[in-house]
Amino acid sequence: MRSEHASIPAPEPRVIPRDSHPVSRKDISSSALRVLYRLRDAGFDGYLVGGAVRDLIVGGHPKDFDIATNATPEEVRHLFRNCRLIGRRFRLAHVVFGREIIEVATFRANVDDGSGDREVHDGGRLLRDNVYGTIEEDAVRRDFTVNALYYAIEDFSVRDYVGGFEDAQNRLMRLIGDPETRYREDPVRMLRAVRLAAKLGFEIEAATAEPIPRLAGLLAEAAPARLFEECLKLFLSGHAVESFLRLEKHGLLPVLLPESAQALKANRSGALRRMLLEGLRGTDERVANDEPVSPAFLFALLLWPAYCRALATLQAQGMHAVEAQRRAADRVTVHQLQTIALPRRFSLPMQEIWLLQTRFSLRQRKRVFRLLSHPRFRAAFDFLSIRQAASPEHAEDIAFWREAQTQSGDELAAQLDAQASAPDDDDLDADGAPRRRRRRRRNRAG
Repeated sequence: MRSEHASIPAPEPRVIPRDSHPVSRKDISSSALRVLYRLRDAGFDGYLVGGAVRDLIVGGHPKDFDIATNATPEEVRHLFRNCRLIGRRFRLAHVVFGREIIEVATFRANVDDGSGDREVHDGGRLLRDNVYGTIEEDAVRRDFTVNALYYAIEDFSVRDYVGGFEDAQNRLMRLIGDPETRYREDPVRMLRAVRLAAKLGFEIEAATAEPIPRLAGLLAEAAPARLFEECLKLFLSGHAVESFLRLEKHGLLPVLLPESAQALKANRSGALRRMLLEGLRGTDERVANDEPVSPAFLFALLLWPAYCRALATLQAQGMHAVEAQRRAADRVTVHQLQTIALPRRFSLPMQEIWLLQTRFSLRQRKRVFRLLSHPRFRAAFDFLSIRQAASPEHAEDIAFWREAQTQSGDELAAQLDAQASAPDDDDLDADGAPRRRRRRRRNRAG
């Protein structure tokens, strides 16, 4: 079946010689170089392609190295004993070197002459694409120009078929072909445009950006599991704040996180947005310091505005506070699952982080020690600290629990006992002396 962007003509390559680009073999994975050299020695064409070339050109440090070749997946597997074939939508070869995987893809064509394997949905969405072709055809079917750059091992040049080298120098994200058609083929490309622009500090070219708000609703057609993975890439790659701001700017936030977007819009003080951005800044800092960030904590942050709004609605209806908290947590989770497939191993801890927030104001000895021993205590306390960005009223609780974590059990118990025995202001008379309380007689059971 013919793809809608098949009319893009095969371009003439621009060859950028070694002395005119910054890509160097010393910055390329040794495993990727081994694959490139073996393909060449076996008589095949092989190129480093995509994000690795793009990142090296703009001074980045790629973690993944992908290769494009005219060898079929079966021919690649024949060359490498440490190779496995994966994928249905895109048939790929993975060459495994310990913990590193080098992904090898065969050049793909735009037009299916009947010999290949392509399936396109009626709306234009590409369901399967295993039609092999030339490097020129492969270049024009890639998504963005900066991802269609090929590094050749035989002469160390960069081959550019669609103007990607110039766009990289100008820091522009530009789709290859007609933007609306390309987004309809795969709506997740809208999220990729935002994510890559946020990561690289690029601007999305005007014609590439224009259809995004109009076509944002197409994301509802994407698999929820795939959108979950895209969210992790958006917010756990060290550019969470910039990704969030760009999702807002291009009208994608109401589709991806609909109830949180509504809550943020309704929150006139901006407190919820300040808190969310503060949390995302902390996430970026942790990623920069190679510290882990749990998806449960991330989604607790992203969906907190929705939870607060749902909780306020239920309490306004007269529901008891504890029941309203549980209902609100469940309601927000179930509604969000319609868009993003949040696994239970993350959604349940996310809800615990929310539900523990009300327990930080309690000072009874048993409750304090019980909360300190809770497996989700540390995450919930970090979340409370982030809430300080929205409201200063949490300062006293934060100070108490921060100190409680540094004390021994005996020290903390003594402090709590002293506080429990100390009279409150309500128990003092006008001169500051303790009031004498009248003793109540207990009713004895008959």
